Amino acid sequence: MAQDKLGKILGSVAKRMRADFEQSQNFHHNGEAGTSREVLIQQFLSGYLPAHVEAVHNVEVIATNGEVSPQSDIVLIDRGTPPFTSLNGFRIIPNECVYGMVEVKTKLDGAQLTDACNKISRMRRMPKTAYRPIPGTIPRSTKAYGKTHAFFPTSGMVVAFDSLKLETIGKHLVDWCRTRHPMEWPDSIWVVGKGHLQWGDARGHSLFRSPVAGAALFQIDADPDQDILLPLALHLNIHFSDAWMNPLDLLPYSGATPLGNIAGRWTI
Repeated sequence: MAQDKLGKILGSVAKRMRADFEQSQNFHHNGEAGTSREVLIQQFLSGYLPAHVEAVHNVEVIATNGEVSPQSDIVLIDRGTPPFTSLNGFRIIPNECVYGMVEVKTKLDGAQLTDACNKISRMRRMPKTAYRPIPGTIPRSTKAYGKTHAFFPTSGMVVAFDSLKLETIGKHLVDWCRTRHPMEWPDSIWVVGKGHLQWGDARGHSLFRSPVAGAALFQIDADPDQDILLPLALHLNIHFSDAWMNPLDLLPYSGATPLGNIAGRWTI
């Protein structure tokens, strides 16, 4: 069956990623090791994201109000994003073009989880207002986190190569989310070799694309042969296949910067 074939392929990918991760542990410089692990996840994401979504790292996200995002490991953006700045691999991305962010952790514990959740919360609260409406079309919207948005809200997930017990991570996540609106909650947590945490219907076993008030947090243990990569690939497809954005309006980003002086005018 097709799903069995995909599962076998992703199972071999999981083994290769684990081997590459173990090799990165031999790096003496923590920065080099961290970057290599981000690249491993970026390469996997690039292979299974829809074609109109691009996974990039080493970026800074800015908003029209001057807000700047915290440093994010991987940002998922629209492929039509203009190259504001691209210098030695570093890019500045308008927030309107951002579809999601992924925090990559070597070993996830309570402190690392809190750090990732805070970054996701802050990024998701950044405004997305610099769009040009398309005349003659019905305005689009996306329903997520218990609200209807006139844009595609920024998703947030965490991928780790190791962690405390998944049950312990789940308890830490529930404690963090308990006093916050679902708009701030991460969409999912993924740990290689262990499984993932995802929101779902408290009365049944159906999983949600994004959290809403009253949702239950489910712990899904990984199949030993498949690891987390098959469900993660399916999750990426479900989450981003309908990602969209209206045309970006660059004028709000120019602010008070002079665009030139009128030196002449002709009337016909």
